[in-house]
Amino acid sequence: MTSVPRRTTPAAVKVHDTILDRLGERIVSGQVPAGERLVAADWGEELGASRTAVREAVRVLESLGMVSVRRKSGITIRPSTDWMAFAPEIVRWRLRGAGRLVQLHELSELRAAVEPAAARLAASTADGVARAALGAAVQDMVTHADRANGADYLAADVRFHATLLRASGNSMFAGLTAVIEEVLVGRTEQELMPQTADETALRLHQEVAHAITRRDGEAAARAMTAIVDEADRAVQSLPL
Repeated sequence: MTSVPRRTTPAAVKVHDTILDRLGERIVSGQVPAGERLVAADWGEELGASRTAVREAVRVLESLGMVSVRRKSGITIRPSTDWMAFAPEIVRWRLRGAGRLVQLHELSELRAAVEPAAARLAASTADGVARAALGAAVQDMVTHADRANGADYLAADVRFHATLLRASGNSMFAGLTAVIEEVLVGRTEQELMPQTADETALRLHQEVAHAITRRDGEAAARAMTAIVDEADRAVQSLPL
């Protein structure tokens, strides 16, 4: 008789994600410092999770460079310099921690290096579908501007930046899509977005879309630089 492969249920996935998040956040926060050795069974008992759930979460942490696993020495926390800094999971955990404003500023510096260049390239490489998608995303942002801290505005903002990076034609830039998404999601999740969208930010998003449509790479890059600078200033003005 042919065996039926086991399927991972949504509930099992949720448990795995919850355990992974809790462990990841503890490591990122420094609650479990680098060099400390742990036993998976101890984590399972503390978190009320099965050994299998903890083992799967540890595998992910190992793949992210956050822990090393040895048969006799157990689990050892690795220094943050070994972590995959661009991994969306690590970005998310850092944005949930006490140092989230520092992380946002560092991510703004990354965006300042990447997104204007992506906008400049997109002005040359974006096809009609991508240009239309940028325009539609901006229009949705305007439509939901009175709830800039809500899910609909966030979805439109994420769609705009994801489309821009992919439209650049540079696979390295496109590979940062998930990182930029975590930045945008993190700002909303941590209640760092205003109730009403900033008019200047909306205008700048429109300028990027229009510049790409008319194939003006320099104008697209300037507007994108202004978007990132404005977002960083807004974050830096928040109390620590």
